[in-house]
Amino acid sequence: MIVDAVAPRTRIQAEKRELILEAALDIFSRHGFRGATIDRIADAAGMSKPNLLYYFRRKDDIYSALMQRLLDTWLQPLRALDDVGDPLTELRGYIRRKLEMSRDYPRESRLFANEILEGAPRIMPMIAGELKTLVDEKVAVIRGWMKAGRIARTDPHHLIFSIWATTQHYADFDVQVRAVLGPDKGAAGRYEDAARFLEQLFIEGLRPKG
Repeated sequence: MIVDAVAPRTRIQAEKRELILEAALDIFSRHGFRGATIDRIADAAGMSKPNLLYYFRRKDDIYSALMQRLLDTWLQPLRALDDVGDPLTELRGYIRRKLEMSRDYPRESRLFANEILEGAPRIMPMIAGELKTLVDEKVAVIRGWMKAGRIARTDPHHLIFSIWATTQHYADFDVQVRAVLGPDKGAAGRYEDAARFLEQLFIEGLRPKG
């Protein structure tokens, strides 16, 4: 179990903790783990360093709290993949939810991507544990759909990886996406355009032949 802070005892303490985590998310997502400092996070949160250290003893504790929260949020769309639902409807919904997360949580996506690019030195237990367990569970669901002839046969792991890559691209490379699309297509509607394209790409490819 990750112990990331002194447990909040009052509403004000809980609010202060959230203020610190919000400030830290901004600092970590812009500067990375090495570039982020307690002083920078305290300044962003509008509090003194000693006050911040009352809630979180170390920078690592703040980071661990953020990454655990991020992983919990990030895995919700995959958890929602329902084995009793229509496979194509379930996968279409998964693609949509992942794009919505790229739209609504771009800092979290960049923070996670940066950690992975560094070799996941601080979150490997989460990836090899909670994340892998869930992916294995959903791979079994997808294989069941394939065995029943409800979707075309393919590699379930690489299907999930591909959905991750194509949807999170719109958060991790947002500046590039907007620059290439230009002011007309690079506005908020780009997510709906992306959703329609990715649905066509994945859903038509997974539709059973014949």
